[in-house]
Amino acid sequence: MNATFRLALPVLLTLSAPAIAAEHADLMIQHATIVDVEHGRTIPGQTVVVRGEDIVAVGEDRAIAKAWTASRRVEGRGRYLIPGLWDMHVHFGGGPALIEENKALLPLYIAHGITTVRDASGDLPEQVLAWRGQIRRGELAGPQLFTSGAKIEGIKPVWKGTIEVGSQADLDAAFVRLKRDQVDFVKITDSTLTPDLFLAAVRGARANGLRASGHIPMALTVQQAVHAGISSIEHLDYAYKAGVKDEAAIAADFAAKRIDRAEANRRLDAGFDRDTAMAAYRGFAAKGVYVTPTLNGGRILDFLDQDDHAHDPYLAYIGPKLQATYAWRVERAAKATPAQIEARHREYHQVAAVLPMLQQAGVTVMAGTDAGFLNSFNYPGIGLHEELALFVKEGLTPTQALSAATRAGPAWFGTLDRYGSVGEGKAADLVLLARNPLDDITATRAIDTVVLRGQVYDRKALDALLAQVRGKVAAWQAEAVQ
Repeated sequence: MNATFRLALPVLLTLSAPAIAAEHADLMIQHATIVDVEHGRTIPGQTVVVRGEDIVAVGEDRAIAKAWTASRRVEGRGRYLIPGLWDMHVHFGGGPALIEENKALLPLYIAHGITTVRDASGDLPEQVLAWRGQIRRGELAGPQLFTSGAKIEGIKPVWKGTIEVGSQADLDAAFVRLKRDQVDFVKITDSTLTPDLFLAAVRGARANGLRASGHIPMALTVQQAVHAGISSIEHLDYAYKAGVKDEAAIAADFAAKRIDRAEANRRLDAGFDRDTAMAAYRGFAAKGVYVTPTLNGGRILDFLDQDDHAHDPYLAYIGPKLQATYAWRVERAAKATPAQIEARHREYHQVAAVLPMLQQAGVTVMAGTDAGFLNSFNYPGIGLHEELALFVKEGLTPTQALSAATRAGPAWFGTLDRYGSVGEGKAADLVLLARNPLDDITATRAIDTVVLRGQVYDRKALDALLAQVRGKVAAWQAEAVQ
């Protein structure tokens, strides 16, 4: 009996330990250095496995190679893998005649590693909503698109494509429409919207389960908007305004028409106080209010006297009708006196100095460009990389700047479980860089490969996207001169 047992044992062991077959995936990015943006560190020698639109495994090269095979492999040796970039403030617009030129901007985002954009409303809200659906269904190539739909404004506003609100009933109807459109957030602007209705709109957004973003009326303090529940403050000059010691008095005087906008701005420019600002910014952080600085757009306009951008190579990617929308800001800037130009330069630097203060106070800074129609020479795609360079120039670290473009957007939308890092279970939205962005933020421009919803765009494919847009723009320009 013992002999029989001894003879059978090897057979039993062989049957109980069959060879384990490697799992199959669609893509493996091998030998890459992962950039852990959250902790500001790099992890070398890693392989990332993608199946469909998901990252299904991440680990040391040798271990992953034993467990997985893939239909496609991307060599990442000597390269740095980051989560896809997010531009949290873009615009599409210019009217129905510019739909195709706006649509041609979508590939520019992919070509520059931007896998998600947040449309902060223009005058083509229905078209953008349609693009959002087409992209989600895989019918249109473009970055993941979040949109506010039509923005909330007052009666007969400056901005087109808005929902005009002059009463609480109008506001109630606006939210019915926005919920019908399943917007991703609410954008509120202030050219004619009354202060009371602005605050009611912010509160209404929250009551309807939506985040509110927007421009704060001069007749209100920034704190009033924060207390009403605004979720993100667009443009750094509003954060600057929150640091003015007598902001409440200025707002009250403007509301009572004791001063005009020019005088209000003069007093705001002169009244900034660091202690007041830091107290306000700590309040932003405590309430979870994010700030999207859009520095690059301001820099371009404030320094048009030094660079008119007439010969920018990137104009080859911008349709002629979109370029024509730049003219009104350019013409306005050209009328400035030398004193006004000097004031523009000074004010830009004053406002930009607020950026590291926000970071110090714990406010989440979101990278957004304000790129699109009207905003002169602020280009979709490359504009985000210029924005990040300005963040570092004005006092953020490369890690902080990169976080603003990879983690802040998902955090604002409550989707950090899906985006913002390279890990198992995350979305397969990735950018492979030739250099380390934690050492030099300009490395975000050194793009080797983009993975968007699991689809691979190598350098050849990215260059083909750019060439396609250049070809369309050249054809439109030729039509324009006939």
